[in-house]
Amino acid sequence: MDPYESDDRTSTGKAQAEDMRAGRRKAARYVVPVAVVGVAAATIGLVPALADSGDPSLPDITAQQLIEKIAESDAQQLSGMVKISTDFGLPDLGGLESGFMSGAAEGDDGSSADPQSKLIELASGTHTLRVAVDSPDKGKISVLDNAAEYSVIRNGDDVWAYDSKSNEVYHSTAPESEGAREKAPEDVPATPKELADEALKAVDDTTSVTVDGTAQIAGRDGYKLLIKPKQSGSTVGAITVVVDAKTGVPLKFTLTPASGGAAVVDAGFTKVDFAEPAASTFDFTPPKGAKVTEGEDAKAPESGEGIGQGIGQGLDGLKVIGEGWNSIAEFDTGGQGLPSGSASGSDDFSGILDVLGDQVTGKFGSGTVFSTRLVNALITDDGKVYAGAVTKDALVKAADAAQ
Repeated sequence: MDPYESDDRTSTGKAQAEDMRAGRRKAARYVVPVAVVGVAAATIGLVPALADSGDPSLPDITAQQLIEKIAESDAQQLSGMVKISTDFGLPDLGGLESGFMSGAAEGDDGSSADPQSKLIELASGTHTLRVAVDSPDKGKISVLDNAAEYSVIRNGDDVWAYDSKSNEVYHSTAPESEGAREKAPEDVPATPKELADEALKAVDDTTSVTVDGTAQIAGRDGYKLLIKPKQSGSTVGAITVVVDAKTGVPLKFTLTPASGGAAVVDAGFTKVDFAEPAASTFDFTPPKGAKVTEGEDAKAPESGEGIGQGIGQGLDGLKVIGEGWNSIAEFDTGGQGLPSGSASGSDDFSGILDVLGDQVTGKFGSGTVFSTRLVNALITDDGKVYAGAVTKDALVKAADAAQ
């Protein structure tokens, strides 16, 4: 079956595939962007309480037609609530992982409102978001946490982030060019539509795409688009996107691992309204007494600081091994493997790494594999890194083949 066919096989052939690729390119232009700054790990999801509330009866549609519906959607205004949860299977390090990930932004000149550190919290647990979008250059997303609230607002060229708990503000300017904007940290996927767009970029001849029935999300009828790797060796089991039947906007995104169990990433609306949000939604003035940090004033981490000493120094040499869902990123840290206990300031640090990772050997020598339910990484003793949404065995084979 062609990867873009629906179950009734109504569309086949290379012409079909070319049409689908064109549809994906067009879809990228219609994505409703939300001004949320963070890191790629901060993917988000939907709690189990948001199970489908029904299977509405809708006209038949093919997978190609459904992807084209997403691409042709012109809905650029919406507001609503999103419930989120993620389960990457990360070990409990007693706060060590959040301290490490946020360390880059919390120096003497840093800010607790800096999204690079704040939104890493979305990488685990359950959260509630309030979202509003009026155009590609105007959006707001707020993370609600008991009595506290953290918001990121984009209004034209200005991007503001505010942490009510610490009363700190972080301000930056949006990139001028679209090319630069696509690479900006504030464009981390944060809504079902953005997550769906990222998934559609991965659709190629190594992927099966079908229509898998219907569902109702946030009171709206939708079609379920099922995306599955054809290749073995990927840790991705399947991705399901519920697409609003009327507007073509993705309402829910679910990624399940090949190993089974609960979803790794599950994102969906509990409430959604496609009316124009009030203009005042995107107004922001730093509260009285708040500490304001400008983006260019934030202190960058010095080379060699922290647990990741040397790890990022060789990223310029990054290359990709394999194709499709079995792609593996390879880069060299410059001969620096994992830090020893003495280098980290703790005699027990090496022992901790041994507990968290699995020791492996091969033609490449020896190294340690660190695993989650989705992404695995092999760090060799001579400082090479192999990472991807693939199994441990696939990483070892890639390292051996690179010799």
